[in-house]
Amino acid sequence: MCSLWRGSLLTLTSSLNRRVFQCCRQFGRSYNIASCMPEAVAFQGVSDHSGLYKFSVNESDRFWGAVARQRLSWISPFHTVQNCDFSQGKIKWFEGGKLNVSVNCLDRHVHTCPERVALIWERDEPGTEVKITYRQLLELTCRLGNLLKRQGVRRGDCVTIYMPPCPLAVASMLACARIGAAHNVVFAGFSSEALADRIRDAQSSTVITVNQGVRGGKVVDLKRTVDQAVQNCPSVQQVLVAMRTENTVAMTDRDVPLEEEMMKEDVVCEPVAMDSEDVLFLLYTSGSTGKPKGLVHTQAGYLLYTSLTHRYVFNYHDGDVFGCVADIGWITGHSYIVYGALCNGGTTVLFESTPVYPNPGRYWEMVERLEINQFYGAPTAIRLLLKYGDEWVQNYNRSSLKTLGSVGEPINTEAWEWYHRVVGDGRCPVVDTWWQTETGGICIAPRPADPEAEIVPGMAMRPFYGIKPALLDTEVGEVLSSNDSTGALCISQAWPGMARTIHNHHQRFTETYFQPYPGTDKPTHPDFKNYIAKYACPDFIQVVRCLPKTRSGKIMRRVLRKVVERNTDELGDLSTLDDPDSVHEVIRGHRRLRGDGKQQ
Repeated sequence: MCSLWRGSLLTLTSSLNRRVFQCCRQFGRSYNIASCMPEAVAFQGVSDHSGLYKFSVNESDRFWGAVARQRLSWISPFHTVQNCDFSQGKIKWFEGGKLNVSVNCLDRHVHTCPERVALIWERDEPGTEVKITYRQLLELTCRLGNLLKRQGVRRGDCVTIYMPPCPLAVASMLACARIGAAHNVVFAGFSSEALADRIRDAQSSTVITVNQGVRGGKVVDLKRTVDQAVQNCPSVQQVLVAMRTENTVAMTDRDVPLEEEMMKEDVVCEPVAMDSEDVLFLLYTSGSTGKPKGLVHTQAGYLLYTSLTHRYVFNYHDGDVFGCVADIGWITGHSYIVYGALCNGGTTVLFESTPVYPNPGRYWEMVERLEINQFYGAPTAIRLLLKYGDEWVQNYNRSSLKTLGSVGEPINTEAWEWYHRVVGDGRCPVVDTWWQTETGGICIAPRPADPEAEIVPGMAMRPFYGIKPALLDTEVGEVLSSNDSTGALCISQAWPGMARTIHNHHQRFTETYFQPYPGTDKPTHPDFKNYIAKYACPDFIQVVRCLPKTRSGKIMRRVLRKVVERNTDELGDLSTLDDPDSVHEVIRGHRRLRGDGKQQ
C-alpha cells in the first residue's frame, strides 16, 4: 500500500443532503467514450467513463500500454509496461523504451504546426505579452542545448535553474531534457541559503539565472542571490546569466552572458535517446522538518501522465489557450505549464505578475485579452480576489472560459461558489484538483466523468484513470468503506507519473511513502456515488487573520502543522514567505484558540 500521502486527511462523504451543481459536458447528453479517448476502442466492454476508469485500474497494463504507444513518440518501443513493487519502493514504467521528452514537446509539433503559439509570456506589465511559436521555442531550446554542451554539461548531470516564469526558463528545462541532463528548478523567491542547499544536494556544476526578476512592479536582484549562494557551492563552475531587465549586474569569470553566447550556437541540436526511467528532473519540497527533499521524476511515465491529465481533467482541445498562473518553480508549473501542455501541442501561459497588480482585475483582464479557455489557480488567490468584490471580475469579458481549476490546497465552499458563479458565470465546471509534488500530476478531480456527472463544491471527488485510492484507519491500517469516514488517503497501486525516489535518500523515500500501511488492496470506491473531499480545520483558520503564504500565494501548511503541534522551534526554512510576520500572527491565533493568549 502506497501511503501517498499519510499526512493527507480526507473524508469519504455521501453526496446526499449536499448542494450539487450539474455541469454538462460540451459534447452533450449522449456520447461515445472512444470519441473522447480513441484507445478505448480496443478495450472490450468499455462504453462510458465509469467503465473506462474500472478498466484502467483492473487492466492497468493494457490501459497504460495502449495510451503510451498512442500518445508518445518513441525512438525504441518499450517491452514491459510496468515493474513495480511498493514493498521495496520500486517503480519502473515502460522499460526498454527510449524517447526524448523535448522531441515529444517540440519537434513533432513543429512538423505539423510550426507557427502555432506554444508560450504566451504574460509579463509583469499588462498588455506587454510575448508570444513564442513552437518553431521559435525549438530554436531557443537547441541553441541553449548546444551552449550547455559547450560549457561541459553532459548526460546525467543536473543543471540548477533559478529563474522567474519566462520563455528562457522553459527553454532551459527542455534543453536539459534534449541533451540528457536533469534539471533542478528552484523557485525564484527562495533565499540564497535555500538555493545553496538545493545546488549542493543536486551537485550542480551549472546554474542558469537572470540578472533581475520583475514582479508586482518590483525589481528583484536574482543574480545577487545566486552570487551569494554559489559562494558555498564548490561544485558550481559556471553561471549562465540572461537579461530580464536592461540593468547591468556584476559579472565574474564564472559568469556567462546567456543570450550573447546562445546566438553563437547552431539551431539544430541532436536529441539524446533516453531510457524511460532516466531522470528527467529533481524538484525539492520541504518535509515536516523543513529539510528539503529532492523528489525524482523520470522521462516517459511522467510525461505521459501529465499530458493525459492536462487533456482530460481540463477538457483541453487543440487551439485552446491554457492559463495556469502558478510559478514554474513548483510542480504545478512543471506539469501543467510546461510538460503536459507542450506534450499536447497546447498554447500555455507563463504568468510573471501577481493577482492584484496593477489592480485586483489583473487575472480577468488577462483572460479577456489572451482569450484564455482554461484557468488554473490557487484557492488563496481566489479568496483574496473575492474580498475585492464582483466588480473587478465583471469589468472584463470572460466568455472564452470553459473550465476553471483549483490547485495547491483545499478550497472552501464560499470561494468555490464565487469562482463558479461570478468568474465562470455559472457555466464553467470547477475542477478542484488533489495532487502534490510526489504524485507528478492530478490524482483526484471532478473531471473526467460521464457527461452530466455532478460536481459538489469543495470536493475533489473522483480518482483519475489508473488511480486506485483507499481510505485507511490511521490507528490500525484497515480500509474504511463506510460513508462519512475520516482517515489517511492512500493509493494502492502504481501509476506512471509518481515520483521514483528521493535523490540520494531512497530509504527515506520508502519509509516516508510506502511503509506505514502495507498490504491493503481492497477497493474503496465500488461506484461513483461516494466522493473524496478535502479536509480542512476551519476553526483554527478562522482565528488566524493572516495565514503564512509563499510569494506564489500558497499556504505553507508545514508551518501550521508545527504550530498546532507546538513545535515552533522546528518551523524550518521560511525564506519563501511573502510576509514573515504572518508566522507570529499564526502563533498568537493558536494561543488564543487554546485559551492561553496571555502567554508571550
